Amino acid sequence: MKKYLFLVIALVVTSFSNAQNSDKAKALLDDVYAKVSGYENIFVDFRFDLKNTEADINSETRGTVTLQGDKYLGDLFGTKQLYDGTKVYTIIPENEEVTIEDKSDDANTFTPTKMLTFYKEGHTYSWDILQNVQGRKIQYVKLIPIDSNTEIKSILMGIDIETKHIYKIIETGKNGTTTTITVNSFKTDQPLSKTLFTFDEAKYKDEGYYIIRN
Repeated sequence: MKKYLFLVIALVVTSFSNAQNSDKAKALLDDVYAKVSGYENIFVDFRFDLKNTEADINSETRGTVTLQGDKYLGDLFGTKQLYDGTKVYTIIPENEEVTIEDKSDDANTFTPTKMLTFYKEGHTYSWDILQNVQGRKIQYVKLIPIDSNTEIKSILMGIDIETKHIYKIIETGKNGTTTTITVNSFKTDQPLSKTLFTFDEAKYKDEGYYIIRN
């Protein structure tokens, strides 16, 4: 009887602890969201790593993205992508090509704006490890997608405890692929050109770019 009682107590304590950890993790993510939402604009310089040992994939590059509301201008793998609030423009200098298309309404489509907000829904949360990165305390929160059909196994988000800014996102796929985004620089409320999120079609036509409309 005593063993049974101790087992029940242990299960209750464990469940309560897990619930507390989940609430604590969710509260930290809410703090991050509130902080991010308060900025007029955000500029992020980041490192992008893609690894899959089985497929012998190991690539690393740097990218940048500027966000203002839903609009964004990103540069990754030598390709620029601009969203002006209506259309998405993918500019590939190597091919001298620009693709123009409507923004996808697919919830699974990842965009730069979602990089800072995707964790708001569709996941369970748990408190993970705390790291010291050059004097900065980085608290990790683990996210598990609720949708069992997703290709994502888990996501680890490293958050700077002091600034409430995202430092690192580590996404592990069910196929063994690990994608890591590490923030090198995070700037806010920068002076931006009024035409930063405006696509100048005439300019690209003059430069000989082929314009594709989807």
